[in-house]
Amino acid sequence: MMELLHKIINLKKVFTRPLSLFTFSCIISLGTLLLYNIPFFNYVAENSNESAGGKFMLLASLVVIMLLLHFMLTYLAIYCLRIVGRILLAIFAIINATAVYFIVTYSVMINATTIENVFNTRYSEASGFFSWSLWLFILLCGVVPAVYCLLQPVVVGKVKKLGIYCGSSLAVILVVGLLNVGQTLWISQHDTELGGLIQPWSYVANTCRIISFSQDEQAEEIKLADGKITDNEKTVVVLVIGESARKANFQLYGYKRDTNPLLSKQKDLKVFEAQSCATYTTAGSKAILEPKNSGDLYELLPNYAFRTGVDVAWRTSNWGEPPIHIDEYVTDTDLADQYPDVDKNYDGILFAGLRERIESSKKNKVLIVLHTSTSHGPKYADKYPKEFEVYTPVAKNVEEGEKNIATLVNAYDNTIRYTDYLLDNLISTLRGMTAWKSAMIFISDHGESLGENQIFMHGLPMKLAPKVQYEIPFLVWMSKDFREYRSDLPEVLEQHYIFHSVLNLLSIESPDYDKDFDIFK
Repeated sequence: MMELLHKIINLKKVFTRPLSLFTFSCIISLGTLLLYNIPFFNYVAENSNESAGGKFMLLASLVVIMLLLHFMLTYLAIYCLRIVGRILLAIFAIINATAVYFIVTYSVMINATTIENVFNTRYSEASGFFSWSLWLFILLCGVVPAVYCLLQPVVVGKVKKLGIYCGSSLAVILVVGLLNVGQTLWISQHDTELGGLIQPWSYVANTCRIISFSQDEQAEEIKLADGKITDNEKTVVVLVIGESARKANFQLYGYKRDTNPLLSKQKDLKVFEAQSCATYTTAGSKAILEPKNSGDLYELLPNYAFRTGVDVAWRTSNWGEPPIHIDEYVTDTDLADQYPDVDKNYDGILFAGLRERIESSKKNKVLIVLHTSTSHGPKYADKYPKEFEVYTPVAKNVEEGEKNIATLVNAYDNTIRYTDYLLDNLISTLRGMTAWKSAMIFISDHGESLGENQIFMHGLPMKLAPKVQYEIPFLVWMSKDFREYRSDLPEVLEQHYIFHSVLNLLSIESPDYDKDFDIFK
């Protein structure tokens, strides 16, 4: 009995013996990797297209980066925040365990949608997930590490060691990152999955995103001066915001392939040279809808037109949109319920029943905005019906296309042919509405890279982006005798021309209207 008591006392001494902050941070870093991030490394191992040696190097590099990053942040948290840092580590341990349980048990990804669902789930719904296995997992992998973080004595040490350890960790992370710069494409292609598996960053980053989105949706726009509609002529403008459509692959701009077999025969179609203001959807679509280039949130075109008295509808199959404050905001899912005979998997659903929607309006001024996703990667081949697969063979995704660029371009060009079909049908619909003055405007939010200089997709900073990521199509069709085009326009237009040109078409008189950014007389 005395021997057992002696062993217990010795064990207690081991766990109450003060540790240096260096040792404590090493233990927390290693524990975070082993307890909470095995699914992350399993995903990398299963989905990397590297050889065995290359895969080993990638995994080893990620292990080093993760260990050093967690070490550095643990060291900083305890040194700077002391007891608050311990509490944060304890909370992370419990949430990490919960997240990993659901990842392993239900094969979920901790993305923005998951976090939003967590915030919106009632207790009665959430309780269905409660089980003894869940509580046991949280106890062993969450509560026990949390108690350790709270109770383990730690000798903090001097600030000099903080600088040495954290500075060295950061330097090694940068070096390892630079050595793996060739993996940037693979990581960018799998960023959603990787970000949804790495703990605690998955739920921290996505919680911040949800909060940011919520604030954006509730953001108070800088109101524009009141406008007024100056005539009663029945007018409809359909603004189509293209996704990742680059000018370089449009036949209308001189591309060698006939990617615009229908639009190229439209005699009244006007083709403008244009550039986007950004290389990603949120900023690009905002630039299309705002009155001027600004980091502030001014009242956007659909919101302003709606407030002025225009009948406005927004139909979307996309995301990353600026805040839209109108009554009729409709997603492709909503439209699929309304038009069950139309294939909901493609952007054609956005165009369903448009004529009936316009002609049933009780107002004389109608603005329809269609926010498509037709040319968005990485799976271009999934963005169009099979009858539009004119150019073959096609790559299933960017990763496959990296090995054969021609197959990637084939898939992308097929998305442009599908866009051509949708826009041509839209023009035919508007042309048949003889009781209305009508216009169709198509402009892309940004361009796309298809392997030029080994760069794919989009999103590079404007200063570094190749021109294919910001040179975009800008197409306009109008019914006969509607408006005349200006003859003194700049050689290359920007996205802000949309706001003022649409005000002109809808006969909205406004102090915020700028005739210099109007393509019409």
